[in-house]
Amino acid sequence: MQKLSLAGLFHLDALALVMIGLVAFIGLCVASFASRYLQGDLARRRFFMRLAALSATVIVMVSADHLLLLLAAWGVSNLLLVQLMVHKRGWAAAASAGILAGRHFLLGLGFVAAAFGLLYAATGQVGIQAILSGPVAPAYGLPALILLLLGAMTQSGIWPFHRWLTSSLNSPTPVSAFMHAGLVNGGGYLLARFAPLYLEVPQILTAMFAAGLATALLGTAWKLMQQDVKRMLACSTMGQMGFMLAQCGLGLFPAAVAHLCWHGLFKAYLFLGSGGAVREKRLDLDYPPQLLPFFLALGCGVVGSYGFAVASHKSWLAADTTLVLVAAAFIAGSQFALPLLRKRPLAMLPVALLATGVSGLAYGASVRLVESLLGPAVPAQPQAINPLYLAGLVLLLSAWLAILFARRPGASTRLPGWLLGLYVRALNGSQPHPATVTAQRNHYNPG
Repeated sequence: MQKLSLAGLFHLDALALVMIGLVAFIGLCVASFASRYLQGDLARRRFFMRLAALSATVIVMVSADHLLLLLAAWGVSNLLLVQLMVHKRGWAAAASAGILAGRHFLLGLGFVAAAFGLLYAATGQVGIQAILSGPVAPAYGLPALILLLLGAMTQSGIWPFHRWLTSSLNSPTPVSAFMHAGLVNGGGYLLARFAPLYLEVPQILTAMFAAGLATALLGTAWKLMQQDVKRMLACSTMGQMGFMLAQCGLGLFPAAVAHLCWHGLFKAYLFLGSGGAVREKRLDLDYPPQLLPFFLALGCGVVGSYGFAVASHKSWLAADTTLVLVAAAFIAGSQFALPLLRKRPLAMLPVALLATGVSGLAYGASVRLVESLLGPAVPAQPQAINPLYLAGLVLLLSAWLAILFARRPGASTRLPGWLLGLYVRALNGSQPHPATVTAQRNHYNPG
């Protein structure tokens, strides 16, 4: 039996410090917003006590070096999150959302606990750094890594464990902001923490990429179907967590950490500002685009992706999985340039080239910065390109082109039966659990 000491319980490496900084900053922003948002709420004091406790337990979780301490902090933080979600105890829909989330969290906790048990059986160590530095027997290590992956997927709302996330819309806006910008990142943190073990098993990385890409495409498609602002943001979070998981599957764990950091900050901003969305002036993107703006946007995408590759110190035409990440930067740059070029393509081309180039350099520099900060704590090891990675790349490009050119001007609005059926199934699949929906106003009980 290993002796416990305070020094052996925590490990404040670069990954822990980055996550602590992210959690603390978002927690302060959410608390500042909630101090005004909850004025007059009878449960205001209880809310702030739980929010402070949740922030503290998440900080303990990301800095823990003991398996049992990490597991305990994981479970307690999710319990506190459920209690914050059910802020109005008499509201049946909110209570149902909390129960649904609690069941998913309990399942995820079981996955993580079983994985930790296997790692202890394989190594005889309870210290995470000790486990990462020594050999792990494949008979125990392989199922442990699969269970850890399932636990991370449950926490981050990855399909098919997404229903709790898309059904959490009854939460107060500050809770949604902290949840989508903080707690869903727990899955990404867990994978990054055990990245050295995952890099030794390429088969799991390939499966991780497939699950992440499927979730990214599904969440993005669902987001485009929503009318409700918070539901759209929930589907967006699902898609972004899928892309984060796909980056882990590429072997680019530092890029995944950078993504969850920037997504967390941006999603907190979106949720805290969601109340003003109804006053926003919507931009008609006028799809499908004209051919001239489209091809010019592709050129801008090339510039943006090249800037990303240069700033992140990656090869632009890599022969490994870095190519998938550069292709994603190309799509993002092209999509960013399209609205700028849509009305006056030739006149706005210099502006679009400059904007996409600077954006690509900025994002690449941010990935490089996070990668240099994390150092050996979260290694990056691009994988060899295999048919599944290539198929994923083709699917990503095809989905983007389908979104752009699915609508044809002058075409009949009558859809083929199979396509209409697929749309209805997708729309139904994106809906929250019926028990978490308040169908009538008099069903809302603020008690």
